[in-house]
Amino acid sequence: MTSPAETDVCSATIKPTPSSLSTVQTNQTFSKDFRCLPIPRRLRYDPDKPFHFGMLLNVSFGIAATLVVANLYYCQPILIQLSASFHVTYDEVASIPTLVQAGFGIGLLFIAPLGDMLRRRQLILLLIMLSTTLTIGLAITNNLLVFEIISFLIGLTSITPQIIVPLAADLAPPARRGSAISIVLSGFLLGILLARVLSGVVANYTSWRIVYCMSIGIQSIVLGGAYLLLPDYPVQDRGLSYFEIFRSMLKYAVTEPLVGQIMLTNLAASACYTNWWVTLTFLLGGPPYYYSTVIIGLFGLVGMLGVIVVPFVGRLVDRLVPWWSAIVSTMLLLVFQAVQTGAGGTSIAAVIISCFGLDVFRQIQSVSLSTLMFSISETARSRLNALMIISIFLGQVTGTSVGTHVFVEYGWRADSTLCMAMYIFQLAVLFLRGPHCPGNRWFGYEGGLEFWRKLSSRQTIANNDPEGAGGSTPAVVSSEKRDAGEFR
Repeated sequence: MTSPAETDVCSATIKPTPSSLSTVQTNQTFSKDFRCLPIPRRLRYDPDKPFHFGMLLNVSFGIAATLVVANLYYCQPILIQLSASFHVTYDEVASIPTLVQAGFGIGLLFIAPLGDMLRRRQLILLLIMLSTTLTIGLAITNNLLVFEIISFLIGLTSITPQIIVPLAADLAPPARRGSAISIVLSGFLLGILLARVLSGVVANYTSWRIVYCMSIGIQSIVLGGAYLLLPDYPVQDRGLSYFEIFRSMLKYAVTEPLVGQIMLTNLAASACYTNWWVTLTFLLGGPPYYYSTVIIGLFGLVGMLGVIVVPFVGRLVDRLVPWWSAIVSTMLLLVFQAVQTGAGGTSIAAVIISCFGLDVFRQIQSVSLSTLMFSISETARSRLNALMIISIFLGQVTGTSVGTHVFVEYGWRADSTLCMAMYIFQLAVLFLRGPHCPGNRWFGYEGGLEFWRKLSSRQTIANNDPEGAGGSTPAVVSSEKRDAGEFR
Protein backbone atom coordinates (compact mmCIF):
# COMPACT_ATOMS: atom_id res chain seq x y z
CA MET A 1 0.00 0.00 0.00
CA THR A 2 1.36 3.40 -0.91
CA SER A 3 2.37 5.70 1.90
CA PRO A 4 0.64 9.12 1.93
CA ALA A 5 3.98 10.75 1.69
CA GLU A 6 5.26 8.89 -1.37
CA THR A 7 3.51 11.25 -3.74
CA ASP A 8 5.07 14.48 -4.93
CA VAL A 9 2.56 17.16 -4.01
CA CYS A 10 3.52 19.27 -7.00
CA SER A 11 2.34 16.61 -9.42
CA ALA A 12 -1.16 16.63 -8.06
CA THR A 13 -1.88 19.80 -9.97
CA ILE A 14 -2.19 17.53 -13.04
CA LYS A 15 -5.80 16.72 -13.75
CA PRO A 16 -6.40 12.96 -13.86
CA THR A 17 -6.44 11.35 -17.27
CA PRO A 18 -9.38 9.28 -18.45
CA SER A 19 -7.50 6.09 -17.63
CA SER A 20 -6.75 7.22 -14.11
CA LEU A 21 -10.40 7.97 -13.50
CA SER A 22 -11.83 4.93 -15.19
CA THR A 23 -13.15 3.53 -11.94
CA VAL A 24 -14.67 6.86 -11.02
CA GLN A 25 -16.42 7.30 -14.34
CA THR A 26 -18.12 3.92 -14.39
CA ASN A 27 -21.89 4.29 -14.15
CA GLN A 28 -21.57 7.95 -13.14
CA THR A 29 -23.82 9.49 -15.79
CA PHE A 30 -27.21 10.55 -14.41
CA SER A 31 -30.18 12.05 -16.20
CA LYS A 32 -32.12 13.10 -13.09
CA ASP A 33 -31.51 14.71 -9.72
CA PHE A 34 -33.30 13.14 -6.75
CA ARG A 35 -34.56 10.51 -9.23
CA CYS A 36 -37.30 12.87 -10.40
CA LEU A 37 -35.83 16.23 -11.49
CA PRO A 38 -34.41 16.09 -15.05
CA ILE A 39 -30.86 17.36 -15.50
CA PRO A 40 -30.47 19.54 -18.62
CA ARG A 41 -28.72 17.40 -21.22
CA ARG A 42 -25.81 19.83 -21.67
CA LEU A 43 -25.03 19.59 -17.92
CA ARG A 44 -24.94 15.79 -17.71
CA TYR A 45 -21.59 14.22 -17.05
CA ASP A 46 -19.92 12.70 -20.10
CA PRO A 47 -16.51 11.02 -19.53
CA ASP A 48 -15.71 11.33 -23.24
CA LYS A 49 -16.49 15.04 -23.37
CA PRO A 50 -15.30 16.91 -20.25
CA PHE A 51 -17.37 19.92 -19.24
CA HIS A 52 -15.84 23.26 -20.25
CA PHE A 53 -15.25 25.42 -17.19
CA GLY A 54 -15.22 28.91 -18.68
CA MET A 55 -15.11 32.34 -17.11
CA LEU A 56 -18.91 32.75 -17.22
CA LEU A 57 -19.46 29.62 -15.13
CA ASN A 58 -16.59 30.57 -12.82
CA VAL A 59 -18.12 34.01 -12.18
CA SER A 60 -21.51 32.32 -11.65
CA PHE A 61 -19.91 30.20 -8.93
CA GLY A 62 -18.56 33.38 -7.34
CA ILE A 63 -21.95 35.10 -7.46
CA ALA A 64 -23.62 32.06 -5.91
CA ALA A 65 -21.04 32.09 -3.10
CA THR A 66 -21.73 35.82 -2.55
CA LEU A 67 -25.48 35.45 -2.33
CA VAL A 68 -25.55 32.28 -0.21
CA VAL A 69 -22.95 33.28 2.38
CA ALA A 70 -24.95 36.49 2.91
CA ASN A 71 -27.45 34.34 4.86
CA LEU A 72 -24.97 34.22 7.73
CA TYR A 73 -24.70 37.99 8.14
CA TYR A 74 -28.13 39.49 7.47
CA CYS A 75 -28.96 39.34 11.19
CA GLN A 76 -25.99 41.35 12.46
CA PRO A 77 -27.08 44.93 11.57
CA ILE A 78 -30.73 44.35 12.60
CA LEU A 79 -30.29 43.08 16.17
CA ILE A 80 -31.77 46.27 17.66
CA GLN A 81 -34.89 45.94 15.48
CA LEU A 82 -35.16 42.26 16.41
CA SER A 83 -35.03 43.07 20.12
CA ALA A 84 -37.81 45.65 19.70
CA SER A 85 -39.94 43.33 17.55
CA PHE A 86 -39.66 40.37 19.93
CA HIS A 87 -39.86 42.61 23.04
CA VAL A 88 -36.63 41.29 24.54
CA THR A 89 -33.34 42.79 25.69
CA TYR A 90 -30.24 43.24 23.55
CA ASP A 91 -28.53 40.43 25.46
CA GLU A 92 -31.23 37.97 24.42
CA VAL A 93 -30.90 38.69 20.68
CA ALA A 94 -27.10 38.85 20.86
CA SER A 95 -26.99 35.05 20.72
CA ILE A 96 -28.52 34.96 17.20
CA PRO A 97 -25.27 35.65 15.26
CA THR A 98 -23.50 33.10 17.44
CA LEU A 99 -26.13 30.47 16.66
CA VAL A 100 -25.85 31.15 12.93
CA GLN A 101 -22.07 30.80 13.03
CA ALA A 102 -22.33 27.68 15.21
CA GLY A 103 -24.65 26.11 12.65
CA PHE A 104 -22.26 27.06 9.86
CA GLY A 105 -19.31 25.54 11.72
CA ILE A 106 -21.16 22.27 12.37
CA GLY A 107 -22.25 22.16 8.75
CA LEU A 108 -18.65 22.59 7.61
CA LEU A 109 -17.53 19.70 9.78
CA PHE A 110 -20.38 17.24 9.20
CA ILE A 111 -21.94 18.18 5.82
CA ALA A 112 -19.27 19.81 3.63
CA PRO A 113 -17.07 16.66 3.50
CA LEU A 114 -20.03 14.82 1.94
CA GLY A 115 -18.92 16.41 -1.31
CA ASP A 116 -16.40 13.56 -1.60
CA MET A 117 -19.04 10.82 -1.44
CA LEU A 118 -22.18 12.42 -2.95
CA ARG A 119 -22.87 14.13 -6.28
CA ARG A 120 -22.20 17.77 -5.59
CA ARG A 121 -24.81 19.16 -8.00
CA GLN A 122 -27.50 17.29 -6.11
CA LEU A 123 -26.07 18.24 -2.70
CA ILE A 124 -25.84 21.94 -3.61
CA LEU A 125 -29.41 22.05 -4.94
CA LEU A 126 -30.69 20.37 -1.78
CA LEU A 127 -28.87 22.76 0.55
CA ILE A 128 -30.05 25.89 -1.31
CA MET A 129 -33.60 24.53 -1.34
CA LEU A 130 -33.49 23.92 2.43
CA SER A 131 -31.98 27.32 3.29
CA THR A 132 -34.58 29.09 1.10
CA THR A 133 -37.44 27.23 2.75
CA LEU A 134 -36.10 27.89 6.24
CA THR A 135 -35.76 31.62 5.51
CA ILE A 136 -39.53 31.77 5.01
CA GLY A 137 -39.82 30.83 8.68
CA LEU A 138 -37.58 33.73 9.70
CA ALA A 139 -39.70 36.18 7.76
CA ILE A 140 -42.98 35.18 9.38
CA THR A 141 -42.25 33.98 12.93
CA ASN A 142 -43.20 36.02 15.99
CA ASN A 143 -41.38 33.78 18.46
CA LEU A 144 -37.75 34.43 19.40
CA LEU A 145 -36.99 30.79 20.21
CA VAL A 146 -38.28 29.69 16.82
CA PHE A 147 -36.24 32.46 15.19
CA GLU A 148 -33.09 31.24 16.98
CA ILE A 149 -33.64 27.59 16.02
CA ILE A 150 -34.24 28.49 12.38
CA SER A 151 -31.18 30.77 12.39
CA PHE A 152 -29.05 27.83 13.54
CA LEU A 153 -30.50 25.59 10.81
CA ILE A 154 -29.89 28.25 8.15
CA GLY A 155 -26.26 28.44 9.24
CA LEU A 156 -26.12 24.64 8.97
CA THR A 157 -27.43 24.64 5.40
CA SER A 158 -25.58 27.73 4.12
CA ILE A 159 -22.31 25.89 3.48
CA THR A 160 -22.83 25.78 -0.29
CA PRO A 161 -19.78 28.03 -0.99
CA GLN A 162 -17.53 25.51 0.75
CA ILE A 163 -18.80 22.80 -1.58
CA ILE A 164 -18.46 25.05 -4.63
CA VAL A 165 -14.77 25.79 -3.96
CA PRO A 166 -13.57 22.15 -4.30
CA LEU A 167 -15.91 21.69 -7.28
CA ALA A 168 -14.32 24.70 -9.00
CA ALA A 169 -10.90 23.17 -8.33
CA ASP A 170 -12.06 19.92 -9.95
CA LEU A 171 -13.60 21.53 -13.01
CA ALA A 172 -10.90 24.12 -13.70
CA PRO A 173 -7.88 23.13 -15.83
CA PRO A 174 -4.60 23.09 -13.87
CA ALA A 175 -3.42 26.28 -15.56
CA ARG A 176 -6.47 28.19 -14.26
CA ARG A 177 -7.04 26.53 -10.91
CA GLY A 178 -5.63 29.37 -8.80
CA SER A 179 -7.67 32.08 -10.51
CA ALA A 180 -10.80 29.87 -10.43
CA ILE A 181 -10.47 29.43 -6.68
CA SER A 182 -9.74 33.13 -6.18
CA ILE A 183 -12.98 34.14 -7.93
CA VAL A 184 -15.10 31.88 -5.71
CA LEU A 185 -13.30 32.94 -2.52
CA SER A 186 -13.66 36.60 -3.50
CA GLY A 187 -17.38 36.02 -3.96
CA PHE A 188 -17.52 34.49 -0.50
CA LEU A 189 -15.82 37.50 1.10
CA LEU A 190 -17.85 39.97 -0.95
CA GLY A 191 -21.02 38.33 0.36
CA ILE A 192 -19.93 38.97 3.94
CA LEU A 193 -19.48 42.68 3.24
CA LEU A 194 -22.58 43.13 1.05
CA ALA A 195 -24.92 41.32 3.45
CA ARG A 196 -24.28 43.79 6.24
CA VAL A 197 -24.75 46.79 3.96
CA LEU A 198 -27.94 45.47 2.33
CA SER A 199 -29.47 44.33 5.59
CA GLY A 200 -28.79 47.63 7.33
CA VAL A 201 -30.12 49.79 4.50
CA VAL A 202 -33.24 47.71 3.79
CA ALA A 203 -34.14 47.38 7.47
CA ASN A 204 -33.60 51.10 8.04
CA TYR A 205 -36.12 52.11 5.38
CA THR A 206 -38.60 49.21 5.67
CA SER A 207 -38.60 46.37 8.21
CA TRP A 208 -36.30 43.54 9.24
CA ARG A 209 -38.85 41.09 7.83
CA ILE A 210 -38.35 42.61 4.38
CA VAL A 211 -34.65 41.71 4.70
CA TYR A 212 -35.57 38.04 4.89
CA CYS A 213 -38.19 38.37 2.16
CA MET A 214 -35.39 39.78 0.01
CA SER A 215 -33.23 36.81 1.02
CA ILE A 216 -35.94 34.37 -0.07
CA GLY A 217 -36.08 35.98 -3.50
CA ILE A 218 -32.28 36.04 -3.84
CA GLN A 219 -31.91 32.39 -2.85
CA SER A 220 -34.70 31.37 -5.22
CA ILE A 221 -32.77 33.02 -8.05
CA VAL A 222 -29.60 31.20 -6.95
CA LEU A 223 -31.52 27.91 -6.87
CA GLY A 224 -32.83 28.45 -10.39
CA GLY A 225 -29.40 29.47 -11.61
CA ALA A 226 -27.79 26.41 -10.02
CA TYR A 227 -30.29 24.13 -11.73
CA LEU A 228 -29.63 25.73 -15.14
CA LEU A 229 -25.84 26.21 -14.89
CA LEU A 230 -24.34 23.73 -12.42
CA PRO A 231 -22.74 20.76 -14.22
CA ASP A 232 -23.09 17.27 -12.85
CA TYR A 233 -19.77 15.77 -11.78
CA PRO A 234 -19.00 12.20 -10.71
CA VAL A 235 -18.47 11.14 -7.12
CA GLN A 236 -14.74 10.96 -6.61
CA ASP A 237 -14.77 8.11 -4.08
CA ARG A 238 -17.92 6.01 -4.29
CA GLY A 239 -16.77 3.43 -1.72
CA LEU A 240 -16.21 5.98 1.04
CA SER A 241 -18.51 5.73 4.08
CA TYR A 242 -19.58 8.65 6.26
CA PHE A 243 -17.43 7.63 9.22
CA GLU A 244 -14.45 6.95 6.99
CA ILE A 245 -14.62 10.62 5.98
CA PHE A 246 -13.63 11.72 9.48
CA ARG A 247 -11.06 8.97 9.87
CA SER A 248 -9.38 10.05 6.65
CA MET A 249 -9.53 13.75 7.64
CA LEU A 250 -7.76 12.95 10.90
CA LYS A 251 -5.21 10.86 9.04
CA TYR A 252 -4.53 13.68 6.58
CA ALA A 253 -4.00 16.12 9.45
CA VAL A 254 -1.61 13.78 11.29
CA THR A 255 0.35 12.06 8.52
CA GLU A 256 0.53 14.63 5.70
CA PRO A 257 3.30 17.19 6.35
CA LEU A 258 1.84 19.61 3.80
CA VAL A 259 -1.58 19.56 5.48
CA GLY A 260 -0.03 20.41 8.85
CA GLN A 261 2.04 23.17 7.28
CA ILE A 262 -0.98 24.72 5.58
CA MET A 263 -3.26 24.46 8.62
CA LEU A 264 -0.73 26.11 10.94
CA THR A 265 -0.11 28.90 8.44
CA ASN A 266 -3.81 29.41 7.82
CA LEU A 267 -4.64 29.43 11.53
CA ALA A 268 -2.09 32.18 12.25
CA ALA A 269 -3.10 34.15 9.13
CA SER A 270 -6.77 33.98 10.03
CA ALA A 271 -5.99 35.14 13.57
CA CYS A 272 -4.14 38.18 12.20
CA TYR A 273 -6.88 39.03 9.71
CA THR A 274 -9.67 38.73 12.30
CA ASN A 275 -7.65 40.66 14.86
CA TRP A 276 -7.19 43.48 12.34
CA TRP A 277 -10.88 43.95 11.58
CA VAL A 278 -12.07 43.53 15.17
CA THR A 279 -9.60 46.00 16.69
CA LEU A 280 -9.89 48.47 13.80
CA THR A 281 -13.22 49.60 15.26
CA PHE A 282 -11.55 50.35 18.60
CA LEU A 283 -8.68 52.19 16.93
CA LEU A 284 -10.85 54.42 14.73
CA GLY A 285 -13.45 55.06 17.43
CA GLY A 286 -10.87 56.24 19.97
CA PRO A 287 -8.13 58.84 20.05
CA PRO A 288 -6.91 60.49 17.90
CA TYR A 289 -9.61 59.74 15.30
CA TYR A 290 -12.96 59.55 17.17
CA TYR A 291 -14.76 58.51 13.96
CA SER A 292 -18.49 57.77 13.93
CA THR A 293 -19.88 54.31 13.28
CA VAL A 294 -20.80 55.36 9.73
CA ILE A 295 -17.24 56.45 8.92
CA ILE A 296 -15.81 53.28 10.45
CA GLY A 297 -18.23 51.25 8.35
CA LEU A 298 -16.90 52.88 5.18
CA PHE A 299 -13.57 51.15 5.77
CA GLY A 300 -15.40 48.00 4.75
CA LEU A 301 -15.47 49.49 1.23
CA VAL A 302 -11.67 49.56 1.27
CA GLY A 303 -11.75 45.88 2.14
CA MET A 304 -14.29 45.29 -0.61
CA LEU A 305 -11.97 46.95 -3.13
CA GLY A 306 -9.23 44.58 -2.03
CA VAL A 307 -11.50 41.58 -2.57
CA ILE A 308 -12.40 42.76 -6.08
CA VAL A 309 -8.73 43.13 -7.07
CA VAL A 310 -7.78 39.56 -6.07
CA PRO A 311 -9.31 37.66 -9.07
CA PHE A 312 -7.22 39.79 -11.44
CA VAL A 313 -4.09 38.81 -9.52
CA GLY A 314 -5.20 35.17 -9.67
CA ARG A 315 -3.82 34.86 -13.21
CA LEU A 316 -0.34 35.63 -11.90
CA VAL A 317 -0.82 33.16 -9.04
CA ASP A 318 -1.65 30.49 -11.64
CA ARG A 319 1.81 30.90 -13.16
CA LEU A 320 3.69 30.66 -9.86
CA VAL A 321 4.42 27.57 -7.82
CA PRO A 322 1.81 27.96 -5.01
CA TRP A 323 4.47 27.76 -2.28
CA TRP A 324 6.20 30.82 -3.72
CA SER A 325 3.00 32.85 -4.03
CA ALA A 326 2.23 31.99 -0.39
CA ILE A 327 5.72 33.11 0.66
CA VAL A 328 5.57 36.39 -1.31
CA SER A 329 2.06 37.27 -0.09
CA THR A 330 3.02 36.52 3.53
CA MET A 331 6.10 38.74 3.24
CA LEU A 332 3.97 41.57 1.87
CA LEU A 333 1.46 41.05 4.69
CA LEU A 334 4.37 41.56 7.09
CA VAL A 335 5.33 44.78 5.25
CA PHE A 336 1.82 46.26 5.44
CA GLN A 337 1.49 45.21 9.08
CA ALA A 338 4.77 47.06 9.72
CA VAL A 339 3.20 50.19 8.20
CA GLN A 340 0.35 49.84 10.65
CA THR A 341 2.73 49.25 13.57
CA GLY A 342 4.74 52.34 12.68
CA ALA A 343 1.99 54.90 12.05
CA GLY A 344 -1.46 53.32 12.40
CA GLY A 345 -2.28 55.25 15.56
CA THR A 346 -1.16 58.61 14.23
CA SER A 347 -1.88 58.68 10.48
CA ILE A 348 -5.16 57.74 8.83
CA ALA A 349 -3.29 57.34 5.52
CA ALA A 350 -1.28 54.52 7.12
CA VAL A 351 -4.51 52.85 8.26
CA ILE A 352 -6.03 53.02 4.75
CA ILE A 353 -2.86 51.69 3.11
CA SER A 354 -2.65 48.87 5.65
CA CYS A 355 -6.35 48.07 5.27
CA PHE A 356 -6.05 47.67 1.50
CA GLY A 357 -2.74 45.79 1.55
CA LEU A 358 -3.67 43.39 4.34
CA ASP A 359 -6.95 42.54 2.63
CA VAL A 360 -5.47 41.97 -0.85
CA PHE A 361 -2.52 39.86 0.23
CA ARG A 362 -4.47 37.85 2.78
CA GLN A 363 -6.78 36.77 -0.04
CA ILE A 364 -3.82 35.94 -2.30
CA GLN A 365 -2.26 33.96 0.52
CA SER A 366 -5.55 32.13 1.04
CA VAL A 367 -5.81 31.25 -2.67
CA SER A 368 -2.21 30.00 -2.67
CA LEU A 369 -2.76 27.82 0.40
CA SER A 370 -6.02 26.46 -1.05
CA THR A 371 -4.26 25.57 -4.31
CA LEU A 372 -1.54 23.78 -2.34
CA MET A 373 -4.10 21.95 -0.22
CA PHE A 374 -6.16 20.81 -3.20
CA SER A 375 -3.02 19.48 -4.87
CA ILE A 376 -2.66 16.80 -2.20
CA SER A 377 -5.52 14.62 -3.44
CA GLU A 378 -7.99 14.94 -6.30
CA THR A 379 -10.51 12.63 -4.62
CA ALA A 380 -10.56 14.29 -1.18
CA ARG A 381 -10.88 17.98 -1.93
CA SER A 382 -14.06 18.45 0.10
CA ARG A 383 -12.39 16.91 3.14
CA LEU A 384 -9.22 18.93 2.63
CA ASN A 385 -11.29 22.09 2.26
CA ALA A 386 -13.05 21.26 5.54
CA LEU A 387 -9.66 21.03 7.26
CA MET A 388 -8.76 24.42 5.79
CA ILE A 389 -11.94 26.00 7.14
CA ILE A 390 -11.45 24.39 10.56
CA SER A 391 -8.03 26.05 10.79
CA ILE A 392 -9.62 29.37 9.75
CA PHE A 393 -12.30 29.05 12.45
CA LEU A 394 -9.69 28.31 15.11
CA GLY A 395 -7.73 31.32 13.92
CA GLN A 396 -10.79 33.57 14.09
CA VAL A 397 -11.46 32.55 17.68
CA THR A 398 -7.82 33.12 18.61
CA GLY A 399 -7.58 36.44 16.80
CA THR A 400 -10.76 37.82 18.34
CA SER A 401 -10.01 36.86 21.94
CA VAL A 402 -6.23 37.41 22.09
CA GLY A 403 -6.25 40.47 19.81
CA THR A 404 -8.98 42.26 21.77
CA HIS A 405 -7.24 41.54 25.08
CA VAL A 406 -3.86 42.83 23.85
CA PHE A 407 -5.40 45.95 22.29
CA VAL A 408 -7.39 46.86 25.40
CA GLU A 409 -4.57 46.13 27.84
CA TYR A 410 -1.51 47.31 25.92
CA GLY A 411 -2.70 49.49 23.03
CA TRP A 412 -2.76 49.45 19.24
CA ARG A 413 0.99 49.25 18.68
CA ALA A 414 1.44 46.20 20.90
CA ASP A 415 -1.45 44.51 19.13
CA SER A 416 0.01 45.29 15.71
CA THR A 417 3.43 44.04 16.85
CA LEU A 418 1.80 40.77 17.89
CA CYS A 419 0.42 40.40 14.35
CA MET A 420 3.90 41.02 12.93
CA ALA A 421 5.24 38.22 15.14
CA MET A 422 2.50 35.93 13.84
CA TYR A 423 3.41 36.72 10.22
CA ILE A 424 7.03 35.86 11.02
CA PHE A 425 5.76 32.59 12.50
CA GLN A 426 3.89 31.87 9.26
CA LEU A 427 7.03 32.45 7.23
CA ALA A 428 8.96 30.14 9.53
CA VAL A 429 6.37 27.39 9.05
CA LEU A 430 6.36 27.83 5.26
CA PHE A 431 10.17 27.79 5.10
CA LEU A 432 10.32 24.40 6.83
CA ARG A 433 9.51 22.69 3.53
CA GLY A 434 10.50 23.84 0.07
CA PRO A 435 8.16 24.22 -2.92
CA HIS A 436 8.95 20.76 -4.31
CA CYS A 437 9.67 18.85 -1.11
CA PRO A 438 8.50 15.20 -1.35
CA GLY A 439 5.28 14.46 0.48
CA ASN A 440 6.87 12.25 3.12
CA ARG A 441 9.33 14.89 4.34
CA TRP A 442 8.48 17.21 7.18
CA PHE A 443 11.56 19.31 6.47
CA GLY A 444 13.76 19.87 3.46
CA TYR A 445 14.25 21.44 0.04
CA GLU A 446 14.57 18.39 -2.18
CA GLY A 447 13.34 19.09 -5.69
CA GLY A 448 14.85 22.56 -5.92
CA LEU A 449 13.39 26.06 -5.72
CA GLU A 450 11.75 26.44 -9.11
CA PHE A 451 9.66 29.62 -9.14
CA TRP A 452 7.40 29.23 -12.19
CA ARG A 453 4.95 26.38 -12.49
CA LYS A 454 5.28 24.01 -15.42
CA LEU A 455 4.04 20.55 -16.39
CA SER A 456 6.84 18.20 -17.31
CA SER A 457 6.50 15.35 -19.77
CA ARG A 458 7.71 12.95 -17.11
CA GLN A 459 4.80 13.90 -14.87
CA THR A 460 2.33 13.39 -17.71
CA ILE A 461 3.75 9.96 -18.56
CA ALA A 462 3.79 8.89 -14.93
CA ASN A 463 0.25 10.05 -14.46
CA ASN A 464 -0.90 7.96 -17.42
CA ASP A 465 1.10 4.87 -16.47
CA PRO A 466 2.04 4.76 -12.78
CA GLU A 467 3.05 1.11 -12.94
CA GLY A 468 5.58 1.85 -15.68
CA ALA A 469 7.40 4.44 -13.66
CA GLY A 470 9.58 1.81 -12.06
CA GLY A 471 10.63 1.34 -8.48
CA SER A 472 13.62 3.66 -8.73
CA THR A 473 11.62 6.64 -9.98
CA PRO A 474 9.91 8.88 -7.40
CA ALA A 475 6.13 8.53 -7.56
CA VAL A 476 4.59 11.53 -9.28
CA VAL A 477 1.12 10.25 -9.98
CA SER A 478 -1.94 12.02 -8.68
CA SER A 479 -2.85 11.33 -5.11
CA GLU A 480 -6.22 9.82 -5.88
CA LYS A 481 -4.39 6.50 -6.31
CA ARG A 482 -3.39 6.35 -2.70
CA ASP A 483 -6.50 8.08 -1.40
CA ALA A 484 -8.64 5.13 -2.46
CA GLY A 485 -6.81 2.92 0.00
CA GLU A 486 -4.45 4.54 2.47
CA PHE A 487 -6.79 7.31 3.61
CA ARG A 488 -10.00 5.33 4.00
